[in-house]
Amino acid sequence: MSLILLLALVVAAGAVLSVQAAINGRLGQAVGVLRSSLLTFVVGAITTALLIVFFEPAHAISLLDVPKWQLTGALFGVVYMMVMVGAVPIVGTAVATVAVIVGQLGMGMLIDNFGWLGNPAIELSGSRIVAMLCLAAALVFMYRSSTRAD
Repeated sequence: MSLILLLALVVAAGAVLSVQAAINGRLGQAVGVLRSSLLTFVVGAITTALLIVFFEPAHAISLLDVPKWQLTGALFGVVYMMVMVGAVPIVGTAVATVAVIVGQLGMGMLIDNFGWLGNPAIELSGSRIVAMLCLAAALVFMYRSSTRAD
């Protein structure tokens, strides 16, 4: 797969997350944050189980054989889902999405710089810091413009 196609798919996945946040925010207002999150994870678990059964190739080790710290990643999805379901109706989809991206970029830069969690180290550069500052400024501008609209 070409790098450009892969990046396009990642951008599309980000777009889908914003749609999901908007839909789940409305659902969370109607039925509650926990019920909305539960529906997302149940549907996701069933869909993933079907994909595993029909498409996943066999692997040498199972989920029970990996280092246990690697299983904690699933908990972060729960935190993300519950925070977004609660935040989107209050701050809006765009501000919540930019805030998530600020957090992702900041932590991603730390993980890259220090090679945490078994990832290759990628040095923190001036251009990465400028990108982070630009994104943080975007969050400020997005938030200010959404509060003026109220």
